[in-house]
Amino acid sequence: MLLGRAANGLYWMSRYIERAENMARLVDTGLRLALTQTSTSADEWASVVTSAGARIAFAERYSEFDAVTVSDFLLRDITNPSSVMASMETARNNARMVRTALTRETWESINEAWMALKRILADPIDERELPKVLDAIKRETALIRGAFQGTMLRNEIFDFAQMGTLIERADNTARILDVKYYVLLPSVAWVGSSLDNHQWETILRSVSAHRSYRWVYEAEYKPANVADYLILDRRMPRSLAFCYRGIAEALDYLADAYGQRHACHQLVHTKLTKLKTCAIKDIFEEGLHEFLTDFIRDNSALGDQIAKDYRFY
Repeated sequence: MLLGRAANGLYWMSRYIERAENMARLVDTGLRLALTQTSTSADEWASVVTSAGARIAFAERYSEFDAVTVSDFLLRDITNPSSVMASMETARNNARMVRTALTRETWESINEAWMALKRILADPIDERELPKVLDAIKRETALIRGAFQGTMLRNEIFDFAQMGTLIERADNTARILDVKYYVLLPSVAWVGSSLDNHQWETILRSVSAHRSYRWVYEAEYKPANVADYLILDRRMPRSLAFCYRGIAEALDYLADAYGQRHACHQLVHTKLTKLKTCAIKDIFEEGLHEFLTDFIRDNSALGDQIAKDYRFY
């Protein structure tokens, strides 16, 4: 059985790598939304910080929401533990702690990404250079994922790392969707307008789902379709249903390997059953914001339960 400390290192290594990519995606979303200029771009940038769960920490350091301050805080600021640079630092420290559990290719990709991003993010970013920087962050994290998926043995080491990635990814998708629905839309009068459609398209692009959405729906951007795709479509690798199917599989493999089931197994299968059986109209009737708020809370509780059940200390 893998020691709890090693399982913890693998789990959080993967969560922080995923978080680094997600922060880049959030900033990319803000950059695209700010171009719509519905009122002031400050509104869009403020929503990005809210989505990142960092509004209070941001306000302690900055007085204005704009591309420069938000990107600096979410990408470069090491006092923000969820910034790209802080996340990669933490991911690398965890990877070094579990170095013997990783393939050479995986460790080298993490180390090289850390060095590359440390160089890229060393100085404040010119707003004109921001798209190029964001692409570099997404590319470096994709290289890590490719090395990990392509070389790691599918054993408990893989399972703990996979759970970290998918719990973090589910949290990010839920937050992005919630911010669009609850914060970004200026008023109900905009619903169905070209502005509304553009914002939904932007959300899809932020999770690399724009083209695949068109393959599935071959139609305009409807809120119900976009929400259905990002919540319930089990084929879409950033949807909540896809993430929970992967988390459930990893936990089931661990149960088989260790011959023991825990409270976390019940939690994940309860949530997965709901995602399999509910329809998007049910979610909208319940309230999308309420559904997503509950999901984010329950997803965090699942992470805590996994840590407790597998003794992450």
